[in-house]
Amino acid sequence: MKNKLLFLYGAWIVSLTATLGSLYFSEIRKFIPCELCWYQRIMMYPLVLILGIATFQGDVRVKKYVLPMAVIGAGISLMHYMEQKIPGFNGIKPCVTGVPCSGQYINWFGFITIPFLALIAFILIIIFMCFLKGKDE
Repeated sequence: MKNKLLFLYGAWIVSLTATLGSLYFSEIRKFIPCELCWYQRIMMYPLVLILGIATFQGDVRVKKYVLPMAVIGAGISLMHYMEQKIPGFNGIKPCVTGVPCSGQYINWFGFITIPFLALIAFILIIIFMCFLKGKDE
């Protein structure tokens, strides 16, 4: 039971950190989110609440709700990152208004961008959920 709670806490802390990080970039640093950033947020923000409740309730059954959202979010993040970093992917789904999805507000060490950070967060949540075993598994 103790390991189950560690995996739940880990996933919740990752989702909380990712959410606070995205709010920091948009509200404090004033980076305007592009369309794909919004889709990633749509997948991440509810995870804070869902995982938070599950963590404090010790509910390991949350995996069936969290895993699909994290996989979809990771897919969006990967597509967004490829659009930023691989020239052939640039403009597959062009943003017609606002900030272009290929724009990079940050580029730490030449490869860490905001979609990359989101992708890592989603992957960590997926890993935590895969190690989370319920009573029926």
